[in-house]
Amino acid sequence: HAAALLALGLLTASAAPASAQSKEQKRITDASAALEELVRTPDQGIPQHILDRAEAIVVIPSLVKGGFIVGAEHGRGVMSVRDRAAGRWSSPGFVALTGGSIGWQIGVQSVDLVLLVMNTKGVKDLLQNEFKFGANASVAAGPVGRHGEASTDASLSAEILAYSRAKGLFAGLSLDGASLRIDKDANKDFYGTTISAADMVRGLTKTTPAGDQWTSTLGRLT
Repeated sequence: HAAALLALGLLTASAAPASAQSKEQKRITDASAALEELVRTPDQGIPQHILDRAEAIVVIPSLVKGGFIVGAEHGRGVMSVRDRAAGRWSSPGFVALTGGSIGWQIGVQSVDLVLLVMNTKGVKDLLQNEFKFGANASVAAGPVGRHGEASTDASLSAEILAYSRAKGLFAGLSLDGASLRIDKDANKDFYGTTISAADMVRGLTKTTPAGDQWTSTLGRLT
């Protein structure tokens, strides 16, 4: 009887990390699909020259909003930082977004959100434990499609460009007051050890099949 209980305990302990990792793998899969859609949408996609300039990418699939006009948002996503010298993207790091007031159109319940960090200062700010939009960096709606080629310097001077898509349509949103934080628990579950965001983007993490899927997607699209 004791041996059976011990075996059950060991099985439960070994199953927990696997379950946690599969949850993070799903987040990567969902983020990859959301990015593909926002890049590939005809005439409304993220312009290639904007992607090529980005120093970091954050994707939050199915960011959920609540309330009417003024409410709250919450979502979990994935980020990577570009290593231009090596010509590659960092392993995925997990992030969570929470916030205050928003201004989506009525009836939108969730959106796929892509944030492009356009300079190294923005990347440095992003790697802090908590990053507040509007306070730590300027955010602007990113230009889309062919119109992106004629975008003004005003929109491109923002440190972060935001793209969102909901129910097949692009949706406007305001991120002022929202906070993006490093999802330490998810990173630990996925990599099996506690790591800092800085170590993650320096490539000081083990490679994983799901992580390779993510960086492969980024490499193909950018």
